[in-house]
Amino acid sequence: MTSSSVTTQDPSDLRALRDVLGSFVTGVTVVTTLDTDGTRWGLTANSFSSLSLDPPLIVWSQSLNARSHPVFRRAQRFAINILTEDQIDLAQRFAGRSPDKFEGVATVAGLGDVPLIDGALAVLECVRESIFPGGDHVLFVGRVERMASRPLRPLAFGQGGYLVTQSHNGSAMV
Repeated sequence: MTSSSVTTQDPSDLRALRDVLGSFVTGVTVVTTLDTDGTRWGLTANSFSSLSLDPPLIVWSQSLNARSHPVFRRAQRFAINILTEDQIDLAQRFAGRSPDKFEGVATVAGLGDVPLIDGALAVLECVRESIFPGGDHVLFVGRVERMASRPLRPLAFGQGGYLVTQSHNGSAMV
């Protein structure tokens, strides 16, 4: 890097690493699934990305310490619900430790009865393709079996807070 205002930091400083990684703005999702008893589970994740178009694969990661980790590890299906800019309350709800995160949340049953958040910007219904270890997280790869989207603006997260998006002057999405 050439700027004199950039300070080199030690990646073993976890707070500094988290701050640097937070400079990459991401979308905000709620990943949902069902356990073997039919109980709905969900968590907020911004560690989501497209992996492949052919075949249609996505990837997301989850902390090994997450209370819902054993459920997602066993689940064969899950859904990625991409949130709109007006759904900060849902992002916060599913990031918390509430015993019933779905209380009062409108959902519809997707493939395999996985709950889909009604009103989400987009939903990707996936079957688990594979799981990979990743340090203190695990990576879930899902094959997209069905998807839907609406023409709204996404909720974003970066630099430790929620953001809204807008088109950059002179650029067009293709």
